[in-house]
Amino acid sequence: MDDRTIIQHYWDRDERAITETDEKYGSYCHKIAENILENSEDAKECVNDTYLKTWNSVPPEWPKIFPAFIGKIVRNTAFNYYTRIHAQKRGGSMTAVVLEELDECVPDKNAEFIQDDSELTGIINTFLESLSERNREIFVLRYWYNEKISYIAATMKMSENSVFSVLNRMRRKLRKILEEKGVKP
Repeated sequence: MDDRTIIQHYWDRDERAITETDEKYGSYCHKIAENILENSEDAKECVNDTYLKTWNSVPPEWPKIFPAFIGKIVRNTAFNYYTRIHAQKRGGSMTAVVLEELDECVPDKNAEFIQDDSELTGIINTFLESLSERNREIFVLRYWYNEKISYIAATMKMSENSVFSVLNRMRRKLRKILEEKGVKP
C-alpha cells in the first residue's frame, strides 16, 4: 500500500492505518527502537507507542514524507524510553556511548542560547548538507540510527579506525559551526 493511502486511513480514523503501517514500516521502526534501547521487548513496546502517537498526530498533520515522520516519532519515543529506563545508571550501552559522543558538540536541550528546536535543527541540517554523501551517510547511521562503528565500517567498506576518525572530524566540525553560531555545548 502506498504512503498516501496509509495516511488517508489515519485521516479517516480507519484502524487499517496501524495495520498497514506495521506491515510496511514495522521492521524499520523496530530496528530504530532496538538500536537505541538494545532490547527487543522494549523496542516492541516503543513501536506500539509510536503507532499510537502517529494515530494522535494524523490528523491534524499530513506528513510530507511518511517514513521520516514515523522514524522521528519512533526515535524520540525510544530516547524517552531510554532516558526513563536508564535514569539511575549511565554508561555501558551503545546509546550511552552515542549520546556521550554528541555531548561534546550539541548543547543540552535546556541551554539558554537555543531559542527552540528548529534553530538547532536548521544549523544541523545545514551542516549535514555541507557533507559529502558518504560522510552524511556515516553521520546519519551513527547519530540517527544509532549503529555501531563495526556495522558502519562493514556497510561503508571502511576500517573501523577510519569510521571513528571520520566521525571525530565531523563532530569537531559541527562543534565549530555551532560555536560560530553562538551555540556552546
